[in-house]
Amino acid sequence: MSKEKIKALRGMNDILPSDSPKWQKLERTITSLMALYGFENIRTPIMEETKLFARGIGDVTDIVEKEMYSFSMKPNPTIDDMMTLRPEFTAGIVRAVIEHNLVYDRPQKLFSFGPVFRHERPQKGRYRQFHQLSVEALGFTGPDIDAELIALLNRLWQTLGLTDIRLELNSLGNIQERLAHRQVLIEYLEKYKDSLDEDGLRRMYTNPLRVLDTKNPTMQDMANAAPKLFDFLGTESRQHYDELCERLDQIGIPYTLNTRLVRGLDYYNLTVFEWVTDKLGAQGTVCGGGRYDGLVEMLGGKPTPAVGFGLGIERLLELMELNESSEKTVTCDIYVIHQGKQASLKAFEIGELCRSHGYHTQVHAGSTGFKSQFKRADNSGATLALILGDNEIETGTIGIKALRNSELNQQNIPQSELINQLKRML
Repeated sequence: MSKEKIKALRGMNDILPSDSPKWQKLERTITSLMALYGFENIRTPIMEETKLFARGIGDVTDIVEKEMYSFSMKPNPTIDDMMTLRPEFTAGIVRAVIEHNLVYDRPQKLFSFGPVFRHERPQKGRYRQFHQLSVEALGFTGPDIDAELIALLNRLWQTLGLTDIRLELNSLGNIQERLAHRQVLIEYLEKYKDSLDEDGLRRMYTNPLRVLDTKNPTMQDMANAAPKLFDFLGTESRQHYDELCERLDQIGIPYTLNTRLVRGLDYYNLTVFEWVTDKLGAQGTVCGGGRYDGLVEMLGGKPTPAVGFGLGIERLLELMELNESSEKTVTCDIYVIHQGKQASLKAFEIGELCRSHGYHTQVHAGSTGFKSQFKRADNSGATLALILGDNEIETGTIGIKALRNSELNQQNIPQSELINQLKRML
């Protein structure tokens, strides 16, 4: 049998113990912020029926056309037999809201956090399995809830100490306004057929608005000069946008109108927004979202207004690492060192005592020498080492050594005074 090492799939990465603390810290920050704004957690399956995403996201989006992991256990399957690893959260959350009739009694403010899957070329900041925070508000009309989601994100950046993120806004209006713009846009694009790349030619008649979202440098002048959907907005759509901006102005959140901002999913209408940065190169979008008032009905529910956003966790963590003010997460307060059977038993007891008082504590496992244990204690990142040996057992004392402050000498104290001493030192 081959002894070749088995590695993780390309684009699907391990999160190692050295990296987990920053993930956990970010998750705690997000969960606390969600509670502050009254959002409740929902957890949906990683796998859904393929037709959910084809109907909800749009047949002619990049995600459905090229990026979904779809399969079936049946030979010669139809679309009804196909299953897909979720490429985003919103469609699954809306499916759950409809299936369990969650908006019957009251509107819902929901959030979910976890892995999503897209089959694309892995590159820095973009992986085949990555993680998203998805926040959805269903049953709310008007621009006030749009503004609240943007304010929530602004507070998240402030909490994390991030300043190099800016807000871009646009409005996609309603279906009638988009259809009127679509006709004019197609006529415009037909004049530039020779300038369009393969994606542009493919989308020109199926999803022409997405042609304007091109990153192809040779198409930028054409895209910038194209008819703008924003100019086709009627009174109600423009009022929705203006009132959103009034609320952002009221609390001092700066923004820029980006008339080419369309987002990559078909279900958006009215407000769309992105938070972008210049610090992550080509993958500059940290978070994006907007209104999707027609999606609930499209997936079989009653007409329900809705708005939400998705935030890429890997990109956010990368941005946090670039931020000089980011603090190192402390994973261990105390490392308990011991030698001898009685000391080992006492160390186990001391470890539980320290944890009962909220101190992150590691008790050395095994029976290695003091030198090796001190090395482990130092590598753990612990602030203090507690030392137990035969002498400490006989005298009822315990040694305390500061591992991060060389000016403090090791001391021995009565075991009964340990917690009081820890409160002074930690």
